[in-house]
Amino acid sequence: MKSLPLILALAAAAVAPLTLTGCRQETAEVERTLGFDAWVPVYNKHIAGWLEKKKADAQVELDKTIAALASAPEDKKPSLEAQLEAARRDMAKLEFRQSLGDFFQFRTPADVPADLVWEKGLDEPEIGDPRAKKGGVIRRHFLDLSFPPTLRPFGPNSNHSFRGDLYDNIDLPLVTLHPTTTKVIPGVACEWATSTDGRTVYFRIDPEATYSDGEKVYAKDVLLDIYTRASDNVVNPYTKEFYRENYAQVITYGDDVLSVTLSEAKLYAAALAGTISPASPKFYREYGPDYADRYQWRFPPTTGAYEVRPEDIVKGASITQTRVKNWWAKDRKYYKYRFNPDKMVTTLVREDSKAFELFRAGELDTYLLTQPQFWYEKSEMPPVYDGYIERATVFNRYPRIPRGFYMNVTKAPLDNRDVRIGIHHAMNWQKVIEVVFRGDYSRLQSFNQGFGKFSDPSIRARPYSVQQAREAFRAAGYTEEGPDGILKKPGGEKLSVSITYPTIPLYDRILAILKEDAKACGFDLRLDGLESTVVYRKVMQKQHEMNFSGWNTTPPTPTYFQFLHSTFAFDDKGNPKPNTNNLFVWSRPDTDALSLTVRDALTEKELAEASKKLQHIIHDEAIFLPSFTTEFQRVGSWRWVRWPDSAETHYAPALSYEPHEGYCYWIDEDVQKETQEARRSGKTFPEVNRVVHPPETDQP
Repeated sequence: MKSLPLILALAAAAVAPLTLTGCRQETAEVERTLGFDAWVPVYNKHIAGWLEKKKADAQVELDKTIAALASAPEDKKPSLEAQLEAARRDMAKLEFRQSLGDFFQFRTPADVPADLVWEKGLDEPEIGDPRAKKGGVIRRHFLDLSFPPTLRPFGPNSNHSFRGDLYDNIDLPLVTLHPTTTKVIPGVACEWATSTDGRTVYFRIDPEATYSDGEKVYAKDVLLDIYTRASDNVVNPYTKEFYRENYAQVITYGDDVLSVTLSEAKLYAAALAGTISPASPKFYREYGPDYADRYQWRFPPTTGAYEVRPEDIVKGASITQTRVKNWWAKDRKYYKYRFNPDKMVTTLVREDSKAFELFRAGELDTYLLTQPQFWYEKSEMPPVYDGYIERATVFNRYPRIPRGFYMNVTKAPLDNRDVRIGIHHAMNWQKVIEVVFRGDYSRLQSFNQGFGKFSDPSIRARPYSVQQAREAFRAAGYTEEGPDGILKKPGGEKLSVSITYPTIPLYDRILAILKEDAKACGFDLRLDGLESTVVYRKVMQKQHEMNFSGWNTTPPTPTYFQFLHSTFAFDDKGNPKPNTNNLFVWSRPDTDALSLTVRDALTEKELAEASKKLQHIIHDEAIFLPSFTTEFQRVGSWRWVRWPDSAETHYAPALSYEPHEGYCYWIDEDVQKETQEARRSGKTFPEVNRVVHPPETDQP
């Protein structure tokens, strides 16, 4: 689940089954499912060829480094020795992978090693509250004020803001991480075991695990999940690269056991190997080159608690998720007190003010009140005073979302570091925090802040300074000032950069303040506010200059690979690569090496050192401009929405970014009836304003 797997979120596939009639049509449809069996040897051959090329390239690099070291002066040797060590490690990893044979293999139960020590992960604290009741309906709205561009969990436009509620937070992968302790707990696999070398993790599929359509989950379904994402039927570059680079081999041992071998032993190996969710073969019988169009609005059978039925998709209006009848995990530890409402209805409302009025009227059950105008002004209202709506400030230990300006360094003048530094000093974020957020928020200091020992708290965001901004712009060649106060080069080139962002009232207000104060620095900040789905498409095509956004990050470790590695910067022709998360279009050998080290770290020390170096590079190169952050979320909910208050879970799991993500709340239909009757009769209840802190526990 997304609230906890490492940020490698690889969701499961999608759709409602197709009703077939007639023998000839049945035969044709079945033949399409054979795509997987035909693809396996092709993919095995592809991986073998890719490894051979990688090995040849690695040998060239190894020989070059050895030669350079032999003639290097003493002051250069430490750096070259580190390069040599890394090159030898890469070579050893490739040779190990080649020694394994085919990437996909199919063996028998008798081939499972007999000396494995199996773990069940059942010793962690329970999640949720034993008082939780099943039933009822919770009504919310799309938080980004737009309807999802697709229901597909992968492929074009699938990385939208609602995918967490559809897939990442709902589907059960093989294993996941406990949302308070970050220890491995069962998902679709009921137990797992790690080989003595730490590279291979074996998983046993829970014998009762089924999809929402009642079909049993088999080990082979996990391989099918890889097929759907790694085949040429879909544009999915990050996930393809992730599977190819991280997984060395996947083997099934009959129907119930599989193993995933990593390229090398890593921290959180079981969680990384177990991040895959199974995919329904019945669902994918139609999978092919037309996947993106065919599956655009179809939801898959899921291993999780909620499904989306075809009749519950009202395009441009609402999506209803229904709790799976007789869900196989409903009585399992870590899940039995969660996923409680029978239905979750999410409605499109185009404006925050209208959504709040629906909440005030009781048409929406909960509302995030974190923004000061909702907390201090709008929620100071009779339904709160009368105890019908309850408010809470909920603190968490979630790493800080990297929200800020992502600068596309292929776009002039952002290819100039001095310009980027000047823009940092030209943005008056402290004024935004004081004016817009009433001083409740704080300045985000760095990219991937808040990961404990893996983050460097000494890094400080550049403050607003007219003098420092103009000095940086002058160093970049902008030495003259036009009649409008905006700096320009002697040749007339004006200092102007656009910021692409979703046009919502909050962001409009923030950027109006930033634009105005930037003028004093001689900088023209052009506002490119667009509807959120249009923003997403533009950014994915790398057509932005700067993008204001906050990308999901998940504990326990930070990720840099998808944001910084050159693989996701340029295509084979040297053009910016679309549909990747490298929004900086950044490409440099040292950041490539460090981002790989973070991804492949064997020890916490190795990960911490590489992560902090990357934080410093991002800061020094000024490619990310930190904005604001909070350590809490504020929630308003009608009193029939109940939240956990148990020893293990205070309101929500500690590592939930916002309280709904833990799915630990429930609808008390008796309290709902009582409250509705009280509103009609004029009866009131005590006003409730809670401040909630997470339980203490050791964290990375």
